Amino acid sequence: MSPLLSVRNLRVSFPTRSGMFEAVRGVSFDLGRERLGVVGESGSGKSMTGRAILGLVRPPGRVEAERMELGGESILNLPEARMRRLRGSRISMVMQDPKFSLNPVMTVGRQIMEGYRLHTGKSRAAARDKALEMLAAVQIRDPERVFHAYPHEVSGGMGQRIMIAMMLAPDPEILIADEPTSALDVSVRNEVLRIMDRLVGARGMGLIFISHDLNLVAQFCDRVLIMYAGRVVEELPARDLHAAKHPYTQGLLNSLPRLDRPVERLAVLQRQEGWRDALPAETP
Repeated sequence: MSPLLSVRNLRVSFPTRSGMFEAVRGVSFDLGRERLGVVGESGSGKSMTGRAILGLVRPPGRVEAERMELGGESILNLPEARMRRLRGSRISMVMQDPKFSLNPVMTVGRQIMEGYRLHTGKSRAAARDKALEMLAAVQIRDPERVFHAYPHEVSGGMGQRIMIAMMLAPDPEILIADEPTSALDVSVRNEVLRIMDRLVGARGMGLIFISHDLNLVAQFCDRVLIMYAGRVVEELPARDLHAAKHPYTQGLLNSLPRLDRPVERLAVLQRQEGWRDALPAETP
């Protein structure tokens, strides 16, 4: 079966006073109807990879790749008008914090309707029904009340659910979730993950799940890419994450606190210069 998304040798660079800085350096992967985790430290290139796929890297930033295809169609550096039609309708992104993603002067329902109508051309009545349907799908108890609410009137967890509802309303093929639960407490986080898992599974979508949380990715995803300094240094099934071979992945795992193995002081990651140019380990 052909992948939903195919990326080969993706590079994202920005000019600086000291020359071109490569934020993403030769990233390659395929995404099927699965949950693909992308993990690494801040600055490793995780979010920039997602933004490059969506065409959200603005000049003077530069995106280059040997191939970047969505369903066999090239989406590399498409004209903005064409990319805007794909963005949301076929591939969507849930950002990290709904406070910065939702429009504070528009009601929740109006924002969901606006995006849905833009990509589907449906009537206002159909868009309203779809917005209420999606609010119910993300397990909001009183969709009618939330439909008329403003973003400041809902909690962080509900705001994240609203963002998921908004991004999934046009029935995209791929969802990129960039740290979608980092601002939530554990109980709300688990609920949001269950909702996302159920909706993605029921629709047969591909999910790119960007996170710092290795334990969460190991439990939630099917496959994992480990990124360091803009490159993928290891790729493996999520169930095997805690048996990773690359010393960078092992260092990240050893720096996590564990209740079953308490230590007086957590290990400090000892970096090696060779990691910057390491090729990903072969996928089992």
